[in-house]
Parts: sequence; C-alpha cells; structure tokens
Amino acid sequence: MKLLKKILLALLVLIVIAQFFGPEKNEGDMASVEPFLAETNPPADVKAILEETCYDCHSDFTRYPWYNNITPVNYWLAEHIEDGKKHFNVSNWVGNSVKRKDHKFEELIEMVEDKSMPLKSYTITHGEANLSEDQIKAVVDWAKLVRVKYSMMPQPE
Repeated sequence: MKLLKKILLALLVLIVIAQFFGPEKNEGDMASVEPFLAETNPPADVKAILEETCYDCHSDFTRYPWYNNITPVNYWLAEHIEDGKKHFNVSNWVGNSVKRKDHKFEELIEMVEDKSMPLKSYTITHGEANLSEDQIKAVVDWAKLVRVKYSMMPQPE
C-alpha cells in the first residue's frame, strides 16, 4: 500500500508540474483570413458560419476554451489545430495554386455535405458549430460558386 501511495503522489506531482508547460498557441491575427474572404466573397451568413465553425482549426487564429489551460488537453487541442491547418488553412490561402484551391473547396463540399466537418469532438463543446440543414446548404452553395469561379481562371500548364 505504501508503494501505491508513493506512485500516486509522484503522478500527482508530475500532473501539477505539467500544468506549467504547454504547446505553442495558435494566436495569429484575424487579418490573415482577409485575403481568403476577399477572394471567395462569402455572403454574410456563410461568413458567420466560417467564423463560428471553421477558423479555430483552419486558420492562424484560435479562440481557446477554458479547458485549454489543462495539460494534457491543451496538447490534444494543439494537435487537432495543427492537423486541421495542414488539410485546410484559410490563413495561407494566397500561396496556393488555383488547382489546389479548387481541390480544397471540393473537399470542403464533400466533408460538409456528409457531416464529417465540423468534427463531432468540436461540436460537443461548441454547440453553435452544429450546422443545420439550411446552414449546410448555404455553405455548399457558396463553395460550389467559388469552384465555378476557379474553373474559369487560367491554369498554368
């Protein structure tokens, strides 16, 4: 029993010390999203949806919940954000080719339509991110218009 108490005490000490460390935060500026918005021109309702459901994981600006101050939760969130930005990052939109942008919108349409985005793990704590059928339709319709725009742009060979 003494050994178990020592192990539990050591774990408690490690957990307390771990709270003083954490991953780098994704605290860029919302201005990094402006080129994406200017190019894709979402209507006001879609812009609001993007702000509420997408930017935390798909831009350089994250609004962190209170539980991000708890280790190891903060590492789990940081990994989600890093992965989200790897797949679709509106903050580095300018550097992408038209072909890549079109492909990202193709993926966006597919993932929003099949409700794999936003992630269930996100919507559990962000109820406002649960998209209604009307919101899904608005996002998909906008994304399809953006794809039409990209299809009309000259493509390098």
